[in-house]
Amino acid sequence: MALRLGIVGYGGAGRQIHANLAREAGMTVTAVVTRDPGRRVQAAGDWPGAKLHDDLAGMLDDRGAYDLVVIASPTAMHVEHAAAVAAAGVPFVLDKPIGVDAAEARRVLAAATDAGTPFTVFHNRRWDPEQLTLQALVRRGDLGDVHTFERRWERWRPVPRQRWKERDPKGGGLLLDLGPHLVDSATQLFGRVEAVYAEMRALTTPVEDDVFLVLHHADHVVSRLWAGSLVGAPGPRTRVLGTGGAFVVTTFEGDASPFEVLDEGAPDGTAGWLTHGRERTPVPAAPGGHADFYRAVEAWLTDDDAPVPVDPADAVRTAEVLDAARVAAREGRIVDV
Repeated sequence: MALRLGIVGYGGAGRQIHANLAREAGMTVTAVVTRDPGRRVQAAGDWPGAKLHDDLAGMLDDRGAYDLVVIASPTAMHVEHAAAVAAAGVPFVLDKPIGVDAAEARRVLAAATDAGTPFTVFHNRRWDPEQLTLQALVRRGDLGDVHTFERRWERWRPVPRQRWKERDPKGGGLLLDLGPHLVDSATQLFGRVEAVYAEMRALTTPVEDDVFLVLHHADHVVSRLWAGSLVGAPGPRTRVLGTGGAFVVTTFEGDASPFEVLDEGAPDGTAGWLTHGRERTPVPAAPGGHADFYRAVEAWLTDDDAPVPVDPADAVRTAEVLDAARVAAREGRIVDV
């Protein structure tokens, strides 16, 4: 039987990401928490028969209506919502970031551990085709010994969106929006981060919309990560340098970039390029996609031998890296993690 989901929050994350991926994975949304009249209409239309609740307490009172709770509320509410779901004993998926800082992340983990409630964190970018392809290249040794990992999440958005992610000083800003994905991708590939350097600015919003991170990994790889909203010429999405060559991804999810001309004539299904100076060879994309996260969730909840899709301890560690980045940016120095 397909898993039944209760979703907390039916905005950009809840409706456009989680609900769509759950549907693709063969799951059904049977309960939704949202007070917004327009979103209640959307939820009723998307999932006929789903129960609509004004608050989380109301949904938790109707425990038999779902098998899994997806917390897709604003970041500043994650601790409160996760603690309530954990206390109710309902397995849950928590959207990233796990909390606004490492202290909140540890509180969420402690609440779930104390209650014995299983949960995982939605680091869905582990299932990006480019990430899966890069993992395969690194494992095969196609790049030799990797020494540098670069990834950019840059956009040309001179007029900010009027939403909490751009406005809320408690849980908004690109460090907490895109930073968790960038840091998680780097640590998944190259392991523990020992020290961080960072620069951040708020150019068009009250919270940072221009972020640069340098991560020093325990295995001596250095990751350089960018996130920006006021970037008229987004750089190459990914560049990985090793003793055996480089892997380059020019653009990401259709975002405009002057580097996309390099992909002209590329075979269908190309994820990026294995390069040596002017020589370049197309690399086919590894199979997979974000719906595989929810397929992994279903396996985890129904098969005792299946692993947790994302270990919450990884998300706590990512929060610690982001905390160190804030100190590094404020004090202009490299900070140990």
